[in-house]
Amino acid sequence: MTLPLDQDLEQLESLLHHTVEQAWAYLQEIGDRPAATDFVPQPMLSLPDQGQGAAAALDLFMHRYGHAMPASNGPRFWGFVTGGTTPAALMGDWLTSTYDLNLTSVANSTAPNIEQEAVQWLRQLFGLPPEFGGTFVTGATMSNLVGLAIAREWVAQQQQRSIADEGLQAIPPITVLSGIAHSSIYKALAILGMGRQSLKPVPLLPGNREAVDVAALRQALEQQDGQPCIVVGNAGTVNTVDFDDLGAIAALKTEFPFWFHVDAAFGGFAACSPQYRSLTAGMTTADSLTIDAHKWLNVPYDAALLFTPHRALQLAVFQNSAAYLGAMGDPPDFVHLSPENSRRMRALPTWFSLMAYGQGGYQALVERNCAQAQAFAGHIEAAHQFRLLAPVRLNGVCFTLAENPSEERVTAFLTRLRQDGRIFLTPTVYQGIPAIRAAFTNCRTREADVAIAWQALQDCC
Repeated sequence: MTLPLDQDLEQLESLLHHTVEQAWAYLQEIGDRPAATDFVPQPMLSLPDQGQGAAAALDLFMHRYGHAMPASNGPRFWGFVTGGTTPAALMGDWLTSTYDLNLTSVANSTAPNIEQEAVQWLRQLFGLPPEFGGTFVTGATMSNLVGLAIAREWVAQQQQRSIADEGLQAIPPITVLSGIAHSSIYKALAILGMGRQSLKPVPLLPGNREAVDVAALRQALEQQDGQPCIVVGNAGTVNTVDFDDLGAIAALKTEFPFWFHVDAAFGGFAACSPQYRSLTAGMTTADSLTIDAHKWLNVPYDAALLFTPHRALQLAVFQNSAAYLGAMGDPPDFVHLSPENSRRMRALPTWFSLMAYGQGGYQALVERNCAQAQAFAGHIEAAHQFRLLAPVRLNGVCFTLAENPSEERVTAFLTRLRQDGRIFLTPTVYQGIPAIRAAFTNCRTREADVAIAWQALQDCC
């Protein structure tokens, strides 16, 4: 009996061509598809006893789901901070699945060179010194977790102990200080056993700011009485894309013992542009640094990086000793650098995109998206229906309804926008006010999309 799997292997070329046709049809429609859609639960099918083959599976998928897929990687999906996919990155992602390499070790392929080269190019893109080692992980949440795990081990070593070997009970509770940490920082602290309550918020600068007050941070460090701790700095906050004074924070390390983790998931890309590079001044002083590639780098999910100059500490936390892996080499295998043992070759889309478009291409993308954010904010400021809540510092616009911006009214407005389909935005709360965020990070977004989006806001208000 010929199994459907065997038939599909024989017909693989035609199956892939058919898949390309469906993918190309989606990409041709990406500007016209709704940016987001409502979730409508469907009755679940039963697992078939005998499969019908890949062609039938693709047809069924398109009928049930594919034709309803929104353009979340399209030009007007401005919710969260979501990039699109450059043509080169898409090519690299398809090849990643084609090769299906488990990039655990260097023992069986040349592929580790791809990740090492991509990391080197990213160091150059962000102006990081060569001692910063980089590791690809699944996203900014995982990058923050890896950075804080290394930070946790550093705190323990200051007390001649090792959490990696002895566990959290080896040392007193660790204090984490930050102005306005991203929610993923709290999640990482929960996973790492330090607990969400270990993060002690530090007052922000007065006025319309989300940046930490460095004088207040100094006072908080003084209250540590010389005990080592962790400071989380922000290079681009979620609501208003505000930046901590990273250099001023790092200068405090001459007086106080702390690990400096910088969350620059998307704001770090300001370093690509001479126009905005000053916002990231001091980023090279970080002990660990989060960068998210599936945001402004515009490569497919999932891809982010953790940079750190403390490779020995990273190995102390994540080393994975097993006879079948062999001895740890130099450079160490990727299995020793992050929580994953098995890991896909997620650096390849980044390699393709960086080689295809270079430093100049990403400078142009950053500056174009920032100009679009300014143009969108100009519409908001000139309108009577909306109110701009903060200045546009980079690529984010934070605003609300002009009259009675209650949570209910903002939610209802965003629901109408989503159902309209021309634009997708997400809610937030800024200084106690229910608000709306627009994030410009997509390589497909053009001036015409700003006009379409603005018309949608007016129609749905």
